[in-house]
Amino acid sequence: MRAEVRRSGRVNVTFPGMAMVSVRGLYFVVTLFLGSFFGSVFMLGPVLPLMLLSPAWYRWLTDRIVATWLTLPVALLEVVFGVKVVITGDGFVPGERSVIIMNHRTRLDWMFLWCCLLRYSYLRLEKVCLKAALKAVPGFGWAMQVAAFIFIQRRWEEDRSHMENMLEYFCDIREPLQLLLFPEGTDLTDNTRARSDEFAEKNGLPKYEYVLHPRTTGFTFIVDTLRKGNNLDAVHDVTVAYPQNIPQTERHLMLGLFPREIHFHVRRYPLSTLPEGSDLLQAWCQDRWTEKEQRLREFYGASPRLFDDPEARVPPCKSELRVTLVKAVSLCYWTLFITLSFVGLWLWAPLRMYFLLVVAFFLLQQKVMGGVEMMELACHRHWNGKPPMSREKDGPRVKKE
Repeated sequence: MRAEVRRSGRVNVTFPGMAMVSVRGLYFVVTLFLGSFFGSVFMLGPVLPLMLLSPAWYRWLTDRIVATWLTLPVALLEVVFGVKVVITGDGFVPGERSVIIMNHRTRLDWMFLWCCLLRYSYLRLEKVCLKAALKAVPGFGWAMQVAAFIFIQRRWEEDRSHMENMLEYFCDIREPLQLLLFPEGTDLTDNTRARSDEFAEKNGLPKYEYVLHPRTTGFTFIVDTLRKGNNLDAVHDVTVAYPQNIPQTERHLMLGLFPREIHFHVRRYPLSTLPEGSDLLQAWCQDRWTEKEQRLREFYGASPRLFDDPEARVPPCKSELRVTLVKAVSLCYWTLFITLSFVGLWLWAPLRMYFLLVVAFFLLQQKVMGGVEMMELACHRHWNGKPPMSREKDGPRVKKE
């Protein structure tokens, strides 16, 4: 192993047979992992039994615990690494129930969006629709299971019933949510753009350079289901762009390639303005992607690279001072929490026993139940006198490699 200090002051570490790894990148990734790992065990673990008594109260409490961790990557990006966040357009209404659709420029867009939601909404409301393989990741995956994120297999015949069960559950317990969905299905790369171009040629559609053609089946189903359940106020159409340093994957963060700026352009569409019917909603979504392509073309062709719209108005309850305080407290809290977790495990044998039991629970329940969120759904159905779910039909299962 060899350390190297560049003129910029960045320290990089080179491992044999590997590209140069940034100390900043290692610090970012390791801190997020340890926070999610210990947080799942020591913060979320003790409240898991509440699920058996009241799934609604369990959901209320765990959403707020998970939200404390969601502030950590925001604090690291903005305070430690100096990433600038620019938000233009309509912004959000705090507490509003919505579906968020966003272009998928990199595999990390969903994490960067938390910088936007911290200022304009409440992080405790956010859920993400994401691929099922991620739920098997220790720490991150466990926390996302407890947060009741919606995991999909990307095969509609398997995903439809599970998505319907999850959405109806949120409607039943009257829990507001802001569900983030990437209609493109994957991030923008040369390979995915080529596949998108093939789809465009077969269907007589224009080829896009800055976005991929959206898959609209899931979007229309989600909007229809939430609308019928009276749990939707608006759709937020978010366009994300990176003027410099586009970190495509987690590996780029490990190499220290953080974006200097992240730009979000937000368009809010109240429920009353959305068309009814799957065909009309599908066309509406496709029109938004046509607009995104033009908006991003203008963004990357401008100098400096900016969206033309004025910056969104920050809600009075989300002043910049409050956001700054939240980020500072988050850094202090999670640094202390991770440190005390290590110290406690080192010094206290009962804590080590508890730690092993909770880790074993997370590993075993996924094989038996398919995820903590599936246990939560089962408890809800039990208390409401509904028939139990069929795992093969309703529960997305993680494929074994």
